Amino acid sequence: MNFDQSFSRENTCAVKFDARKAVFGREDVIPLWVADTDFAAPEVVTEALVSRARHPAYGYTLFPDSLYEAMIDWFRDHHQWTIRRDWIRMAPGVVPSLHAAAMAFASEGEGVIIQPPVYPPFFSSIRKAGRRVVENPLVERDGGYQMDLEHLTDCAADPSVKVLFLCSPHNPVGRVWSTAELEAVLEIARAHDVVVISDEIHADLVYPDRPGHRMLATLSRPDDPLLTTVAPSKTFNIPGMGLSAVVSERQDLLRQLNDVFDSLHMVQCNPFSITAFEAGYRYGADWVAAMMDYVRGNRDFVLGFVEQQLPEIRVTDPEGTYLLWLDCRALGLDDAELKRFMVEQAGVGMNPGISFGSQGSGFMRLNLGSPLAVIQQAMAQIEVAVAARR
Repeated sequence: MNFDQSFSRENTCAVKFDARKAVFGREDVIPLWVADTDFAAPEVVTEALVSRARHPAYGYTLFPDSLYEAMIDWFRDHHQWTIRRDWIRMAPGVVPSLHAAAMAFASEGEGVIIQPPVYPPFFSSIRKAGRRVVENPLVERDGGYQMDLEHLTDCAADPSVKVLFLCSPHNPVGRVWSTAELEAVLEIARAHDVVVISDEIHADLVYPDRPGHRMLATLSRPDDPLLTTVAPSKTFNIPGMGLSAVVSERQDLLRQLNDVFDSLHMVQCNPFSITAFEAGYRYGADWVAAMMDYVRGNRDFVLGFVEQQLPEIRVTDPEGTYLLWLDCRALGLDDAELKRFMVEQAGVGMNPGISFGSQGSGFMRLNLGSPLAVIQQAMAQIEVAVAARR
């Protein structure tokens, strides 16, 4: 598990590297944008894939019992969440699950609540389904973010609002929601019969020196209107495999979601995604623990560097995810200028904050999932570019 190891991802059809020209206008920016990491996946996953590839038939594939067992064991052992097999519906990815949920639980024109600044597909999955985005913005306070629960209550009280998309841990601000916050969300959902889709794809990516993640479902009642989306993709750096799961005690909600998947003929089972999914959850615990310890070092380096060398930029100290939320508003640039500045003057490709909603204007999202030497080089280039503006 050598996370300092550097290897080329260019010319492998990797979006993070091979789409740089299309996204940033140049191919030589340091890519710290797409939320996958530049670390080799766990060796146990690679070995399982190689073993499966040696069998020369790659036909239509079933979900084996062992896959469900590995997932159930993982969430019991790492999140104290006891799941039953019949609560699980395999899905082709968390974003397709969000889209399907918007279609299943809200009619055309009805509202789905999101909490921006938030992962861009939260917006697009609602809009492309013909549903209405209802914003319950996070509150920025003392360099961090909190939920506006009073406003969330007001949003949920609207009878045309049917669904809440919860991002937990939150992308991009890195919050790991407290038990009190999560309990409040459930109380609001119960009171107004709003279906909660809890996106917990980053559940395993919590820093060892920060509060642990609490699965929302561990606080829920059996009749709560809750579905949880999970995947090993971020945990073990296998997002290209495109396999996730939706979990709910509510069989009626699972059936409604399943009806949408079936109507779209969404087939998500292939022999390699199944193999990687199971191998990660069954054997990858040591790897992800080591990875998050390494990323903690990257986080601490950037936090210290910004404090000492870049007073024009503030950083939200994250509790989870391998993402950093950079407040660049003091640079005095509009969003288009900020992106150009980071690309053309600093040579670093990050996600513009504005893509996470209007609340992200003036921010950038930086991906810490690279060897420390890469992060150091990127920050040095940003420092030189900012110094030239002073």
